[in-house]
Amino acid sequence: MAACALAAFVFCASYSIAARPAAAENDAAESPGVVAAPPAGMLDAGFHELYQLNFQGARAQFLSYQKAQPQDPLGKAAEAASYLFEQFNAKGVFTSAFFLDDEKLLGGVDGKPSENRNEAFLDANRRAREMARQWLQSNPRDAHGLLVLTLTDGMEADYVALIEKRQLASLSLIRQAESEAKNLLAVDSSAQDAYVALGAGNYILGCLPAYKRAFLWLGGMHGDRARGIQQMQLAAEHGHYLQPYAKILLALALEREHQTDRARVIFSGLASEFPANPIYARELALLGRAAGKP
Repeated sequence: MAACALAAFVFCASYSIAARPAAAENDAAESPGVVAAPPAGMLDAGFHELYQLNFQGARAQFLSYQKAQPQDPLGKAAEAASYLFEQFNAKGVFTSAFFLDDEKLLGGVDGKPSENRNEAFLDANRRAREMARQWLQSNPRDAHGLLVLTLTDGMEADYVALIEKRQLASLSLIRQAESEAKNLLAVDSSAQDAYVALGAGNYILGCLPAYKRAFLWLGGMHGDRARGIQQMQLAAEHGHYLQPYAKILLALALEREHQTDRARVIFSGLASEFPANPIYARELALLGRAAGKP
C-alpha cells in the first residue's frame, strides 16, 4: 500500500493548499501560527529538496519552518514525510521494479519489520497528528487541520502496510485518511492535494485480486483503478506540495496500465524539474528502451 497516499504518499499543503501560504494578513490572523511567506517559502523549498532526494536539506527547511511557526502541525508532518520518503527511496518503492511487481507492491518491502522500524517517522508523525487534533478543537472544519490529518493517517497507512507488513491493519487508516480527504474537499474544493490519498487508495485497492476486493467490498471499501487514475491526475495537475508526488504515482500507475506514452511524458517532465533525482531519468530510460527508442 506504499503508494496509498502516501499517501501518501501522502505530503502536505497549507490552509487551501496553494492559496494558504500566500494568504492575506487578515486571513493568516484567523489561524494562529500560520502566516504568509517567507515561512511558507521554507515548505516549498523543503519539498523541492525532498523530490531531489536531498533529505537532509529538506529537513533543515522543515525544522526552520517549525521554529518560525511552532504551533503549525504542517511543519512536523513535513518532517515525518521526509523520514518516510527517505526510507521508501532506500527500499526502491518509487520505481517501476517495485510498483509493477504485485508481490512487492501488495506485500511490502524487503526485510523484517523490526529491522525496518523507523522511530524518527513514527515520533514526528504522532506529534503532527496530535497538533492537528488540537488545532481542530476550535474549528472542526478547518481545512489546514484536516489536511494534516489526511497526510499523517495516509503516511501511517503506508508505513503499516509496507514496513510492518500488516495490510489489513492499514485498511482502517486508509479508510480514515480517505474520509478526512473527502471532508477537506467539502470544506475547500481547491485542496487538490487531497486527491493523492483518494486516487492512490482507489487504484491500489483496485489492483487487489478479485477475492480480496470482494472481502473489502463487504467491509465498505471499494477499489476503482480508472477512478484512481482520474483522481491522481487531478492532484498531478492542480496540487501544490504533493503535485510531484502525484505525478510519480500517476506515471507508475499508467505504466501498469500499459499507457507508456503518457507515463513517458510525465517522467520526462519530472526529470527536467528535478535533475538531481536519478529515479526519473532512469525510469524514462527504461521506458525508452522497452519501446526501442533512444
